[in-house]
Amino acid sequence: MSAATMAGPARRARRKQYLPLQVLLGFLVVYFLIPFWWVFVNSSKDAAGLFGGGSALWFADDVDYVGNFIQLFTFDGGIYGRWLLNSALYAVVGGVGATLLAVSAGYGFAKFRFAGRRFSFAVLLGSVMVPATALVIPTFVMFSQLGITNTIWAVILPTLLNPFGVYLMNIYARDAVPDELLDAARVDGAGEFRAFVQIAVPLMRPAIVTVLLLSVVASWNNYFLPLAMLSDNRLFPVTVGIGLWQGIASANNAGGTSLWSIIILGSLVSVIPLVIAFLTLQRYWQGGLAIGSLK
Repeated sequence: MSAATMAGPARRARRKQYLPLQVLLGFLVVYFLIPFWWVFVNSSKDAAGLFGGGSALWFADDVDYVGNFIQLFTFDGGIYGRWLLNSALYAVVGGVGATLLAVSAGYGFAKFRFAGRRFSFAVLLGSVMVPATALVIPTFVMFSQLGITNTIWAVILPTLLNPFGVYLMNIYARDAVPDELLDAARVDGAGEFRAFVQIAVPLMRPAIVTVLLLSVVASWNNYFLPLAMLSDNRLFPVTVGIGLWQGIASANNAGGTSLWSIIILGSLVSVIPLVIAFLTLQRYWQGGLAIGSLK
């Protein structure tokens, strides 16, 4: 019997073996896509379509994305656009800043020996276990004494601290950046900063992109911190702004039925930048993995 003849039954056996896993994965895909599909469908409806008793998972007779989109960006003086810009500012500055600090600190913990290193890293691991929401009230009290509440810094400064990012970079730098390579760079006359930038950073690129994505997503989706820190609705991120609209719509059902349409569309629009960020950074992520394998 030839090898090709024997390979056919083996492939079929493997397919049957992986069939339950494929069915489970297919179920999970459908499960996670249903909420997104619901938002996508209902963002095209007006108040009559939302509350007219039609199917919640299918389009109404009148699909009006354009009308809802115009209403979204003109309602209340077009404040939704300002909320999007605020979220972008908080996510970019906070996410990039948190990534820079995490990369530097993680690399330092991994490649340098200094007094108090073990204790500092133990404190870092302990801080990973503390929920971020538990720190909001103490942070608010401290910032109020400094007089920086109700400013953009009250939202950006706390997001710069990412203990999990430091831990992830530390674990990755230990294996991805060989000590022999750094020693060779030092022998050739490279300083510590040059060795870090030109040798360590390219090798750590997959982990850097991972930490950047996690930091940006966490900053964009941040809700409780800006809710506690900010009182001026012009400084709100889109998460808090949509929550404000939901409160208005719930408290005033008679005048808030039309508001639900733009709330749903606003939720859909707020997800699009995260999708774009992930798709944009994904190729650098994959490219970094390939470079790491070649190294």
